Amino acid sequence: MQVTDATFKEMILNHPLVVVDCWAPWCAPCHMVAPVVEEMARDYAGRILFGKLNVDENHEVATQYQIMGIPTLLVFKNGKLVDRIVGAMPRQMLEPKITRHL
Repeated sequence: MQVTDATFKEMILNHPLVVVDCWAPWCAPCHMVAPVVEEMARDYAGRILFGKLNVDENHEVATQYQIMGIPTLLVFKNGKLVDRIVGAMPRQMLEPKITRHL
């Protein structure tokens, strides 16, 4: 699911657990982590909502959450930021960092 500055707040407030993948088209590590995030989105459908936010096109959210390096995954539970995961990593490392919030 694509996330923009305009849809961001509604998305995190209307779903109990949201992971926002902050990325950019020119970012090689972002492209490495994208298939992992997409696979987890399918596996956890209905329990965790995953969204992608292009930081080049959505400066408000990137500035608000001080995104300094990408990929950055922002984890929101009940509308509150509960975790920030920076950098590309394999699923076996990423998955427990996210699912501990279920």
